[in-house]
Amino acid sequence: MNLTIAGLTARALLGRRRILLLLPMPVVLIGLTLIGTSTGVEVDQWAPNVLGDLGMGVILPLTALIVGSSVLGLEIEDGTITHVLAKPVPRSEIITAKLVVAWVVTTVTTAVPLAVAGLLVSTGGFAVGLALGAAVGALAYTAFFLALSLMSRRPVAIGLIYIILWENLLVKFVSGARVLSIQQYAVSLADGLSPSNLLNSDVAPLTAAILAAAFVALGTVVATSRLRSFALTGETS
Repeated sequence: MNLTIAGLTARALLGRRRILLLLPMPVVLIGLTLIGTSTGVEVDQWAPNVLGDLGMGVILPLTALIVGSSVLGLEIEDGTITHVLAKPVPRSEIITAKLVVAWVVTTVTTAVPLAVAGLLVSTGGFAVGLALGAAVGALAYTAFFLALSLMSRRPVAIGLIYIILWENLLVKFVSGARVLSIQQYAVSLADGLSPSNLLNSDVAPLTAAILAAAFVALGTVVATSRLRSFALTGETS
């Protein structure tokens, strides 16, 4: 990984106003968890909705979409990508550096709050399971959205369609769609690491791990290939 590219990416990403969009979501997650624990209602009555549906199903993918589509997408929009491509750096190193930064930022802003929420409602093992499941999901999501930012001029719109229509609607009615749902991978791994009745997983943990790795590998390969063609054409389709 190229540390110079990674450092420049981190400074550019964390210095933009868009990063402020990430702050309210962890606060809402922990706030709702605190409210739930203070009501006296049984945890299994509300925790699956807060931790699974909201945390894993909304906050994790939306954060990954904002971050993953920004690490290269914003440079493409303002034209500074030409300065990066002008450097004698392999395209694979650029993609790897961008992906690592996107993954770390997404993981910190999602896995950590999920771990805190998990600790509030259950045990430390459950909190660790949530954090690790979210971290794996964050890597798969950011690889997917990073590649999408190089494949389309509207990565955020397409990403929202995937999150809303596929992951939060279609998977509820078509069981086969769960196989291509990163959210299901994250939930399955979290539940597999610390089994409980607070998460509803429909994919076997081993299958989830393999498919998540496939998303990461495919996203990285596609992004690298698209970045190479971008250097020649100067635009994405």
